Amino acid sequence: MPADLIFELGTEEIPAAYLTSAIEELASRAPERFRAARIDVGHIRALATPRRLSLLVTGVADAQDDLSERVVGPPARVAFDAAGEPTKAAKGFASRNGVALGDLSVSEVEGKQGEYVVCTRREAGLPARDVLPDLLAGLVRELPWPKSMRWGELEDSFVRPVHWIVALLGGEILPVELFGVRAGRETRGHRFLAPDPIAVRGDPDRYVDALRDAFVVLDPEARRTMIVADLARIEQEEGARVRPDDALLSEVASLVEYPVAICGRFDDSYLEVPPEVVVSAMRAHQRYFAMEDEAGRLVSRFVTVAGTVTRTPDTVRHGNERVLAARLADARFFFREDQKKSLEAWSRELGGVVFQTKLGTLADKSARVGMLVRALAEPLELDPERAARAAQLCKADLVTHMVGEFPDLQGVMGRHYARLGGEPDDVAAAIEEHYLPRGAGDRLPESALGAAVGLADRLDTLVGCFAAGLSPSGSADPYGLRRAALGVLSILMRLEWSLSLRDLVGRAAKALEGQLSVPAEIEGEALSFFQTRLRGVLVENAEIPADCADAALAAGFFHVPDARARALAVARLRQREDFEPLGLAFKRVANILKGEPATDDPDPARFVEPGESLLWDAFLDIEKRALAHLEGSDYQSALAVLAELKSPVDRFFDEVLVMAGDEALRKNRLALLGRIGGTFTRIADFRQLAV
Repeated sequence: MPADLIFELGTEEIPAAYLTSAIEELASRAPERFRAARIDVGHIRALATPRRLSLLVTGVADAQDDLSERVVGPPARVAFDAAGEPTKAAKGFASRNGVALGDLSVSEVEGKQGEYVVCTRREAGLPARDVLPDLLAGLVRELPWPKSMRWGELEDSFVRPVHWIVALLGGEILPVELFGVRAGRETRGHRFLAPDPIAVRGDPDRYVDALRDAFVVLDPEARRTMIVADLARIEQEEGARVRPDDALLSEVASLVEYPVAICGRFDDSYLEVPPEVVVSAMRAHQRYFAMEDEAGRLVSRFVTVAGTVTRTPDTVRHGNERVLAARLADARFFFREDQKKSLEAWSRELGGVVFQTKLGTLADKSARVGMLVRALAEPLELDPERAARAAQLCKADLVTHMVGEFPDLQGVMGRHYARLGGEPDDVAAAIEEHYLPRGAGDRLPESALGAAVGLADRLDTLVGCFAAGLSPSGSADPYGLRRAALGVLSILMRLEWSLSLRDLVGRAAKALEGQLSVPAEIEGEALSFFQTRLRGVLVENAEIPADCADAALAAGFFHVPDARARALAVARLRQREDFEPLGLAFKRVANILKGEPATDDPDPARFVEPGESLLWDAFLDIEKRALAHLEGSDYQSALAVLAELKSPVDRFFDEVLVMAGDEALRKNRLALLGRIGGTFTRIADFRQLAV
């Protein structure tokens, strides 16, 4: 009869940054484990707090399903001798699979040549109680963590030391042992509010409720809901709103087992510093929520989320206010000190900061970025002097006191200091925007100048690191080159800038000449790196089939918006009901040319078969219409027109022998197909399509 499983691993505090991914991993791996073990289950829930990981499974079958599978053994010629007697190979195969020699049979196997020995292996399912201890132990050990640790004399490692384990199937304790701890039925409540052991029975819902009574909210979403309700209460009480911050909300929900929000205040004088500084002091260092008025201006209040109910909330409030006041006092001091020098004066100190040993200092980097952005000024219709000024100042705030203390404000403080120093608004904005996008899903620069400086900065980093032998390997990417490449592609794609990647990489290599040489093969590696990243972007974000992306990129990827448009056009062509025969026709032309379309036009006077003349005449009309669409980069319409070639192409291949014995005839027919293929390859290499 099915039973319910309760499994809990009690630990020391797991970092909040690890908790969300741990829940996701547990939720995704557990069903796989049960399927592999042939144990049917009902509903699986993974829940967690900073002090525990829990897996709740309803409807666990009382035993594994029986196994019956066809097993392929050695070739028949190896399994039996000339007299038909079984050899050691046959006997060993039968023994391993628990079958008699008489149960072996010989048959052909799909994907293999010749006959093979096969058998049907059967295995009776074991009781779930006997299987689950190893299953649960294996599930825990395979959970991935950014960092893990060892403690005591144990050889095994885990994210944090384990103090207790609950493992119950139908209310009965399972013999699970992990990290030197044997499973029982006792869990723990809140560390301060309900520290005594709690006996767990067999019902998952009662287990969750018992913990809730002990001030432990097991479901992270329930903790989020509690925090949101508390924030709404404080907004009503204070007449101000909490600044939306979903990422902080998720983090705080992973920091506590029982959230309680408390509002605090700070002196209005601290609002003289830029609002981003105040928010950073609250958020990055203390995990406080900022508050604002209806116009979006910061007010001198904040919300902290405690992990416990306290009898003296004023004590907690005043303690947090003192901590924040100290941080804000530091920030105000740094802000005033930084303004004693101009941003240009700060930029002169970049010469003392090494960017990378082979690539020089940050001053060297800024100079190279300036060269690159000047080159971009003309095609992007930018003022070259403003562009050079933004490049000169874009890294200056890195050496200021404020950014030294609040690194997340790089660029932001540069913008403020530039404006305070009288720099033009577009230069000041570009200093901040050149860091955008900081990651996937982040906003793009709003100004062309900011985007141009951002492109130049990333290209210098990427090409320079490739030249210095620092290209990413495996998961290691210390200089963030994958992120840099994705930033370049995002800017080019979303702003629809048709700048050639080959030209951009070449210019970045030229700017590096005073620092180190960049051979042509290094430029090629950098371009290949861009192509790989672009393929990933097209397949992931634009929902373009992989083979459609490959076909488009094989025809050219240097102009990123154009490559994306071609990939989309091919993907939409795939959606046609007649795509398969159409794709085969296009692919047949490409295959026979082997990627080398003929450069000469065919001579119609040499056509012998009616199919040749029919195809040529049809193509001349279709080409004229297709080229009109291609000139306007309307690849979808161009492909729709080219699709009209299917019928004449099919007839051509039915009637005409392309590789004729007569050399002149063969060359003329290849020239005909080459002219057609050349039009196709302006859009995609159809040999890459899976049809």
